[in-house]
Amino acid sequence: MLTVHHLGRSQSERIVWLCEELGIPYELKCYTRDPVTMLAPADYKALHPTGTAPVITDGELVLAESGAVVEYIIARYGDGRLALKSDHPDFAQFLYWFHFANGTLQAQMGRNMILDRLNLAADNPMLVATKARVDRSFDMVDARVRDATYLAGDEFTSADIMIGFSLTTMRYFLPYDLGRCPNIRNYVGLVAARPAYRRAMEKGDPGMALLLT
Repeated sequence: MLTVHHLGRSQSERIVWLCEELGIPYELKCYTRDPVTMLAPADYKALHPTGTAPVITDGELVLAESGAVVEYIIARYGDGRLALKSDHPDFAQFLYWFHFANGTLQAQMGRNMILDRLNLAADNPMLVATKARVDRSFDMVDARVRDATYLAGDEFTSADIMIGFSLTTMRYFLPYDLGRCPNIRNYVGLVAARPAYRRAMEKGDPGMALLLT
């Protein structure tokens, strides 16, 4: 049985959402962050050497890393749904935005979050540069969803699932005003209205206010 180990308010919400979109059977095990440190509890960290979310188990397999988990589930259980094939005209866009989500946007937000916690001066060059990179990444997403309905084009894909966390729940850790990105606000409203997203969030993080605007 495929088991999704979901840490509250974490990137593992992507995996719950993916399973709900695909309509596949899975077991959901939820874990709560330490109330003081806000880090994963010991039993979650013990699942995989990285100690980070997401993690799935499937029989003897233990797999981490959002992109790897998403690709595994789509290939193993989803019959390739929510991914575009190499002969699709939007294949390159799908690949780019699928990897941009964690390779660029989430990574930059994570670095900015750490720098913010160091209480650096507002004009600290590293902090200024990091915030500028985050703004540029948000601007790129805003321009993309101005010109296309979804990141890959006309079709909702796993690229949209990958980026969803960064545009929503991640803002609990690094507040970001979407007012400067009207197209992202419209896009977030569109994908967050999907029944599978609503089911996933209710199952994984019941009662959590969703940061959709």
